[in-house]
Amino acid sequence: MSWKAIFSTAFVAGLVAVGTAPVANATPPSANPEATLLASFGSGLGSGSTIGPGGDLYVTDGNAGAVLRIDRKTGDVSEFAAGLPVQVLGIGGAMDVAFIGSTAYVLVTLVGGDIVGGPHFGDDVVGIYRLESDGGFTPIADIGAWSVANPPTNDYFITTGVQYSLQVFRGGFLVTDGHHNRVLHVTLDGQVTEVVTYGNIVPTGLETSGNTIYVGQLGPVPHLPANGKVVAVDPNSWSSADIASGARMIVDVEYGRGHTLYALSQGVWDGVGEGSPAQPDTGRLVRVGSDGTLSPVTDSSGNELVLDRPTSMEFIGKAAYIVSLTGTVTKIDNI
Repeated sequence: MSWKAIFSTAFVAGLVAVGTAPVANATPPSANPEATLLASFGSGLGSGSTIGPGGDLYVTDGNAGAVLRIDRKTGDVSEFAAGLPVQVLGIGGAMDVAFIGSTAYVLVTLVGGDIVGGPHFGDDVVGIYRLESDGGFTPIADIGAWSVANPPTNDYFITTGVQYSLQVFRGGFLVTDGHHNRVLHVTLDGQVTEVVTYGNIVPTGLETSGNTIYVGQLGPVPHLPANGKVVAVDPNSWSSADIASGARMIVDVEYGRGHTLYALSQGVWDGVGEGSPAQPDTGRLVRVGSDGTLSPVTDSSGNELVLDRPTSMEFIGKAAYIVSLTGTVTKIDNI
């Protein structure tokens, strides 16, 4: 991702309109997957998500510097916590959220650092923030400072990196950096370790199951289907193996019902610049097949379910909850 990419993405994000009021799903579930709008939220910049205490959906809002709670039954949106550094480049800010017990942790990116050969762009901590009992946030890991002190061997332009996904793992967290092309392990006392390094493949979403870590890969521009992959990582050796490919711009990977692995394809790249998102309404939810393929989920008529620039997803039972860049949550029943 280049300096040009930051402004390209900021420009595209600036064109996204704020969504309408939440819409509850009153349609009885059918025997086949069916997508409905569950909620529209915040300032219209969605990113990461998780299922938190009580079973509600929690999403990040990078424009507002907040974490929002969404009732999965009604679509009602409420502010869970605020006061995080907001995005300063059109993207970034609060990117993902995770819970350890009842304590929330938020991954914040692109709120401080320098562009190589360009300007300085902020002074807030790039890293993981913990929500305190008084409602304030405390930075517990300065990933940005660590990244400056430990630059990647690949080409890069942003000194502090572009962190994308946060996943609880072994008493701490796994974090993907899609700009520095690596996966980090971060402890609760702020120790950062590089555990996996890639070439220019842009690691994105994370999932864990047993002793295996799954990583989504966006792939380099122009984000061809062959480069949209899901890889499995062995945490004993930290070696990676491709397990599926064939969908554009993979941004997340999660297990659903029946221990079926799914990936989230953001869609056809808009061509604006490196780091810019997919074209509207070209995203898909895809199943990871045992034969190494990624197959779109279809409705009762055999039509592929269309998503608008999805960024993350969560599964509970037969339902999937898809967060989009435009600040909406789509619920897909009967997965």
